[in-house]
Amino acid sequence: MTETLTTAVHEPMPLADVDLADLDNFTDGVTPWRMFHTLRHQDPVHWQPEEAPNSGFWAVTRHADIARVDRDAQTFTSTRFVNLEEVDDDQIKKRASILEMDGVRHRALRSVIQRQFGASVINGYTDFLRGLTATTLDAALAKGSFDFVADVSADFPINVLARLLDVPPQDNQKLIDWGNRIIGNTDPDYADVLLHSAESEKYRDLPFRSPASLEVFDYGRELARQRRGGDGTDLVSRLVNTTPRDGIPLSEQDFDNYFLLLVVAGNETTRHTITHSMLALLQHPEQLARLQQDPSLIPVAVEEFLRWASPVYHFRRTATRDVELGGKQIREGDKVVMWFASGNRDEEVFGNPYDFDVTRQHNDHVTFGKGSPHLCLGNLLARTEIRIMFEELIPRLADIRLTGDVPRVRSNFVNGIKKLPVEVTLA
Repeated sequence: MTETLTTAVHEPMPLADVDLADLDNFTDGVTPWRMFHTLRHQDPVHWQPEEAPNSGFWAVTRHADIARVDRDAQTFTSTRFVNLEEVDDDQIKKRASILEMDGVRHRALRSVIQRQFGASVINGYTDFLRGLTATTLDAALAKGSFDFVADVSADFPINVLARLLDVPPQDNQKLIDWGNRIIGNTDPDYADVLLHSAESEKYRDLPFRSPASLEVFDYGRELARQRRGGDGTDLVSRLVNTTPRDGIPLSEQDFDNYFLLLVVAGNETTRHTITHSMLALLQHPEQLARLQQDPSLIPVAVEEFLRWASPVYHFRRTATRDVELGGKQIREGDKVVMWFASGNRDEEVFGNPYDFDVTRQHNDHVTFGKGSPHLCLGNLLARTEIRIMFEELIPRLADIRLTGDVPRVRSNFVNGIKKLPVEVTLA
C-alpha cells in the first residue's frame, strides 16, 4: 500500500489541474497529496482562484513557509477569520472565537482554561483515560465486526469531552452529531445547510453558517446557568466563573463561541487522527506488527500518527501589509492559507515522507501548528488520548482487517473519514 500511494502521488499532476477550492478533490484520499506534491515542487506559494463569493487565496505548502506565517501574527492575522469563508466586520463581531483573535485578548481568553490542558493536569488523567478506553474497546471488540469510526474513534474522545464538560454520557451522540453538522458544512451527508448555498445566508452570522450552532448555544447556556457562581472545576465552570487576565469578563457571545469551539475541537480532530492511524496500520501491517512486538514504540508512533493523519488540512491568515513570501508579492488583505497537511509531507523536512514509519525520529510535524500563539490548546490531551488508545487496543488484536469502503468527508478543511468497517480477531 505504501508503494501504491507513493506511486500515485508521484504521477505528475499538471499545475494547471491543481484546484484546492474544488471540494470533490478531497474525497478519494490521493488527489490532495498529488496536488500538494505538485505545489511544493512547482509553485509553493500559489495563487488559488475561488468561485464567488470568495476571491481567491495564496496556498502556502512548504513546511518553512507555513512556520513563518504561523509565527508572525503581526503580518498574518487571524482576526479576519481562519477558514476560507470571507466575512464582513459585522459577522466578525458576532462569530469571533479565540481562533479569530490575536494579541492580548487572545492570550487572556486562552488563559481561562489553559491550565486544564497543561501537563500537571493531563498527566493525572492517565487512569481515567485508560478506564474510558477500556469501556469503549470492550463494547466495540465484542461485536467482531463493526464501524471503527462510530464504535471506537468517535466514542472515546466524546466520552473524554463529556467528562471535561461534566455532562451526562447520554448526551454523547448529540455532541458527536453537532460536530458532524458544523464541521461537515460542505458535505451533503452531514450538513443541514451547505455552505454558500442560498439558504446559508439565513445563518450567515452563525459559526460555519450552521443552524446546529444554535442548538450548541442553547445547550451551553443552560450549563452556564447551572454552574455560574459555583465551585466546579469542569471547563464550563471555568469559563463562567473566571475573569480573563485582561480584566474583561466573557460576554455571553464570548461564552457561546468558546463553548462551541470546545464541543467541535474536543471531538473532531482526535477522532479523525485515531481513524487515520488505524487505517494506516491496516494498510501497513508490517508497522502494526512492529508495535505488537514492541509496544514501547507507541509514544514515538503517536507523532507519526499525527503527521500521517493531518486531521486539519489548513488554517487561514490574512496579510496585514504588503509582504514577500516564497518569491511572491502578497498584498495587504490577501488570504494566506497554511496547508498543514502539505507541510507534513515536505521532503525538505521528512525523509521518505510518503512512508508510514512508526519508528520515525525527529518528527517535526505541523499538525498542531508551528511556533504559533495559536498552537492547539489541547495538543497534550490529544497526544495522551491517542497514545492510550493504541496502548490498550493493539495488545488485544490477533488480527484486524478492512471489510468495506472508506468514505471521506467532502471538505478541504477537515481531513475526515466517515466510516471504517473492520473485522477483528482477539488475541
